[in-house]
Amino acid sequence: MRIHYLQHVSFEGLGYMEAWLQEWHYKLSATRFYEPGYKFPAVADVDALIIMGGPMGVYDEEQYPWLQEEKVFIKACVLSGKKVLGICLGAQLVAACLNAKVDRAVHKEIGWFPVQPATECQQFSWFYELFKNNPVVFHWHGDRFGIPGNSKNLLMSEANTNQAFCYGKNVIGLQFHLEVTELSMKQMLANGAADLEPARYVQSEQAISEGMVHMSHCNQIMAEVLQRWLG
Repeated sequence: MRIHYLQHVSFEGLGYMEAWLQEWHYKLSATRFYEPGYKFPAVADVDALIIMGGPMGVYDEEQYPWLQEEKVFIKACVLSGKKVLGICLGAQLVAACLNAKVDRAVHKEIGWFPVQPATECQQFSWFYELFKNNPVVFHWHGDRFGIPGNSKNLLMSEANTNQAFCYGKNVIGLQFHLEVTELSMKQMLANGAADLEPARYVQSEQAISEGMVHMSHCNQIMAEVLQRWLG
């Protein structure tokens, strides 16, 4: 199976997913927008698409002109029935391509906070089983997505009622980071330190580091999501 991923900044790559996908012998390719001469593959040459996070917003097209091209590519993959997984900014981009509103969240969420199933989650049984015990996951976002039409709202947190959605069985959006590793965490902290202004749902660097005890469980859930989504 051919998996393509879209990476917006050097410090938000596949994280844990890269090792898992390589272990299961998936063929990986990437479009890295921070590198000159980036290219998109033909939609027909992609079986599954992963869209990663980043500090920009889906509406920042003037500053990041490639966002327009990216949205066209994502929408083409969705309409072609490809498997699509969006993470953080990636989930917001997928939601926008499905005509949902993406805007500033009431509360910025940075750190380790639990998510819990929304009412509709029980209709997506395997996903519900993974999240029914309200796992603590890693967040780093200031924007939020609305739930697209014909989609299910899967998860919520205390700060944000929309934390995950599915569109059919092939398209999943996650607002948080199950893929985080010790290395990717350090890279995010090094590049996003200015975001750690004290707020109700913004943890300190020390609290974030201490929260890494939850990382292994997040990675286990990430592996299950990948297995079910790709299976």
